[in-house]
Amino acid sequence: MAYKISDDCISCGACESECPVEAISAGDGKYEINPDVCIDCGSCAGVCPVGAPQAE
Repeated sequence: MAYKISDDCISCGACESECPVEAISAGDGKYEINPDVCIDCGSCAGVCPVGAPQAE
């Protein structure tokens, strides 16, 4: 199951550079994870200062 970024996202960008498959990109007001690319590794969740990336 892919990760999803909650509305808690503060658009810091820490997760984007951490993603090994480049599934994360800047969206409208927050970052977004492409569920078709996400490999459910959790790297993004480990670096997020507000815990916005969450497993669905």
